[in-house]
Amino acid sequence: MNGGQQPAFGLSFDPRALTDLLQAPSDIRDLTLAYLQEVVNAQRFGLRLTGDLEGYRKLFVDSRKDWRVVYGVRPAPAESTHQREIHVVAVRPRAGNDVYDEVGRRLGMIRRPLSARTHAARSCSPQLATRSPAPRPAPLPSAPPGLPRPAQNPSHHHAR
Repeated sequence: MNGGQQPAFGLSFDPRALTDLLQAPSDIRDLTLAYLQEVVNAQRFGLRLTGDLEGYRKLFVDSRKDWRVVYGVRPAPAESTHQREIHVVAVRPRAGNDVYDEVGRRLGMIRRPLSARTHAARSCSPQLATRSPAPRPAPLPSAPPGLPRPAQNPSHHHAR
């Protein structure tokens, strides 16, 4: 099947990932196995995950991108003929980020894994940490003369 080519990596599965694969629809199972063969032969590489799942990769299995394979590259066992192996953590639907939540659980993460984008969105912006008065808008240079200017701060007007 690989045309006599020696695989670049070994292959291992989390036992729960094997269950995922067996429970997946047959077309997803077939595509997953074909893609994993290409990964093992270094002909295909999944996209890198970020945030808490950095170091792992994802493969889109179907054309609608509804199914994902999440795997990592790790040192192979001493008895292996390969130095590194592809370790499949999950084969699951993407819906509701289920696959990433399950990967987090399988990796022993206590809380839901966060992507780098989510982490950045939840962190406090450094611009918000320092409070300085907001600058007053200046009139537009293109405004024709004679039009009303923005009202000045009422504290600058003296009461008579």
